[in-house]
Amino acid sequence: MITSILSAMVPILLAALGGTLTERAGVLNIGIEGLILTGAFFSVVAVSATGSMVAGLFAGAAAGVALSAVYSVACIELRANIFVAGLATNLFAAGMIPFLSETFFGTRGVVRIAHDSSRIAGDPAIRTAVFALGSIAIAAAVAAILFRTPLGMRIRAAGGNPDALAVRGVSPSRYRRITMLASGAFAGIAGAEIATRLGVYVPNISAGRGWIALVAIFLGARNPIGVVAASVVFAGFEVLSGAAQGFTNVPGTLLLGVPFLVTLAAMIVYSIFGRRTRIQGQPSPNE
Repeated sequence: MITSILSAMVPILLAALGGTLTERAGVLNIGIEGLILTGAFFSVVAVSATGSMVAGLFAGAAAGVALSAVYSVACIELRANIFVAGLATNLFAAGMIPFLSETFFGTRGVVRIAHDSSRIAGDPAIRTAVFALGSIAIAAAVAAILFRTPLGMRIRAAGGNPDALAVRGVSPSRYRRITMLASGAFAGIAGAEIATRLGVYVPNISAGRGWIALVAIFLGARNPIGVVAASVVFAGFEVLSGAAQGFTNVPGTLLLGVPFLVTLAAMIVYSIFGRRTRIQGQPSPNE
């Protein structure tokens, strides 16, 4: 059970860490779902061509960076509505991949890695341990960068007080672009991790993890360490919902929706407590 939870945690955590960086810089990355899809597909293309999982991870990261670069231009340079641009990114990925899949593989459906997937993925327990420890180490590194370095201070200033950066002659947009590209790399690796673990790309392989990652960002108080805890919680519900299909009479489709119900409940709770905190922080009329 623990191994399954850690395995489910990895893509959520990686995607959420990238989103945390952009959120701290003042740009919420709504396009994470599409970035995960893109990374997953191009990792399968790379592994099929080379037989190397490492190549697949690099290809996934590169694909995520490329798509996030387009997204950042729309949001930061052209000042497009971030929600519209993010949804457009997700829809673009969902439409582009079937076209490329038919071009490269002659199918719009399932694309299997053209090699022994068990050899590429390696021992499941070792692989899970490596990716889980690696993603937690990345979370610690992101936390250290955000709160212990001048770069992190500027990233946080870009989101919290961009005028302070502008006065010093530093462009807040520069740090927003940096974090957006980093988010694309993290989300692309998240997609590559899913695809190489399964040995296949299937339509909608992200399965809503991009949206769950967005919730994990806020449930974790926009702090990488809190995001780790939130990702573990969501991964636990994902595993439990899958396991429950074997010993309950509840329809499987309903059980598979449990993680999303938890996501919705978490956002409602976060909104309620966030609103109360803001109200309590306001001065009284007599002050």
